[in-house]
Amino acid sequence: MNVVDSSAWLSYFAGDKNAAAFSKPIEAIDELLVPSITLTEVFKCIMRQRDEDVALEAIAHMEQGKVIFLDSTLAIDAAVYGLKHKLPLADSIIYATAKKFSAVIWTQDADFKALSDVKYFQKVKAT
Repeated sequence: MNVVDSSAWLSYFAGDKNAAAFSKPIEAIDELLVPSITLTEVFKCIMRQRDEDVALEAIAHMEQGKVIFLDSTLAIDAAVYGLKHKLPLADSIIYATAKKFSAVIWTQDADFKALSDVKYFQKVKAT
């Protein structure tokens, strides 16, 4: 199973230099888990940069995977992982989701870099 972090989704949608690396887990729909927090982060970012229609199209694409909603058990696990690994709130939810389903996280967010079961790609600066 795969969990794609918000940074990786945004890379994929932007078609930047890391997009190809993230296309494999994103396009493997049957193995794709989508933490609901990534819907929030991606929608907000795309709406800010483009418009609501483009953001809604991105969300429709993301929802082809299995959306994992934050319940109380996942919330508590996220808090524990957040404290243990010093992760920001959204990242701790993403990490807890991946752990719950024994999934690999695909990301370009350095907060995940040293954690287990993470495929990290250094963010490519726009030129």
